[in-house]
Amino acid sequence: MRLKPVMPALVAGIHAKAMRRVARKAAKRFALAWMAGSSPAMTATLFLSIAIAPPVSAAEAFVTAQGADALSIVDLAKMETVATLPIGGKPAGIAVSRDGARAFVTSPEGKFLTIVDAVTRKIEKRIPVEGGPLGVAASPDGKRVYVADLYGRRLVEIDLASGAQRSVGVGAMASGVAVAPDGKIIVVADRDDNALSLIDAATFSRVGTIPVGKHPFGVTVDASSARAYSANVESDDVSIVDLRARKVIATLKCGSRPYTVALAKGRIFVANQHGDSVSVFDAETLAPLDTLKVGEYPEGLAASGDGARVYVANWFSNELWALDAETLKVLGKAETGDGPRAFGAFIRDAD
Repeated sequence: MRLKPVMPALVAGIHAKAMRRVARKAAKRFALAWMAGSSPAMTATLFLSIAIAPPVSAAEAFVTAQGADALSIVDLAKMETVATLPIGGKPAGIAVSRDGARAFVTSPEGKFLTIVDAVTRKIEKRIPVEGGPLGVAASPDGKRVYVADLYGRRLVEIDLASGAQRSVGVGAMASGVAVAPDGKIIVVADRDDNALSLIDAATFSRVGTIPVGKHPFGVTVDASSARAYSANVESDDVSIVDLRARKVIATLKCGSRPYTVALAKGRIFVANQHGDSVSVFDAETLAPLDTLKVGEYPEGLAASGDGARVYVANWFSNELWALDAETLKVLGKAETGDGPRAFGAFIRDAD
């Protein structure tokens, strides 16, 4: 049984990777909470190797490796890391633009957003963002990026053409961010308020607050822009929200400390940190279908563009797993940099 985590100052700790090799299970039980109440950072310094590869057309995963202070780029056809970019500032959040041209990486400790050219795998620029930039999402047209400030009770909008920033107030400990595919509503998980904030993208104003489970963290919106799903870390459940009615219409009980949600093949996938598992539900009937054992401490979860695969980043085992969304079988595993979080939309589909 794991001890209840506690909140650290900023990027709180677990211990070095060497310690996990000696007592991996023990280290898990004593991991300190970070942000969602459960994510660790490293105390050892690791070396970064930068692999510069030519542009490719294969689908890729852009995985923030927080312990390595880096971004691991995984070729999803080969299921292997093909490039590593140094980011710094304990990178956590990630958003790949809809057209696959750019990736946006948040660094809570460094207080900046890194813009990566996803095709050439080079860093374009870093933009300072005060507070604790964590969750990040890109507008469907790729012109704006939205960053949740964990400590400032705000959502920051960055205009990519001008670099201008503006913010709107949200709840306490803003964490996950998702933009509805139609671009009209931005959903923010207000962790310590046990609620979701709804932001009108056109006016950039807060137009609603919806109570959900305890400590919502990862948030996802379906393809029809009709429903939002929040993973509620401390109540071990997922809230399903009708965005038009602005209310919770269902609650799904899942594994221990759910962190993120992905949707694929008419199914709901939930990463359970302390369960080392992914819960699977039927999206229409909401019936539980299966609980899949994955790597240690799963965090980031995302589906391929065609919905055929679901990818899960496992923080403690430093792996990215590929799951068949229909058969629920494991299709492959890739090693990543230390401490993969991949908190956000981290998949770049093939050209």
